[in-house]
Amino acid sequence: MTDKIVIFVTVGNSSDAALLAKSLVEKRLAACVNLVPGISSWYWWEGKVNEDQEVLLMMKTSRDKFAALEKEVLRLHSYAVPEIIAVQIVEGSKNYLNWIEESLKEDQ
Repeated sequence: MTDKIVIFVTVGNSSDAALLAKSLVEKRLAACVNLVPGISSWYWWEGKVNEDQEVLLMMKTSRDKFAALEKEVLRLHSYAVPEIIAVQIVEGSKNYLNWIEESLKEDQ
């Protein structure tokens, strides 16, 4: 088991995705953010089923960065209730996990 996590966030367009990704990486809250455009999302909102095209952000970070990352996402996100879901990285390439750790250090 590692202390590394992947956080999933969806946004409504690519410019919002880029803004979030850049801010999170620059602030060393995420080592890497992948943007996956063109996903279709179906969900309940305000009593009805909706379907929208969104961009999925996959953020690699560590558990101790979650609270600060969530705060930054909430500050920049346009949705009233944004998806912010963390999934534990159980195993991974030692070199990649070390790279995540080094990329999150603020004293660089």
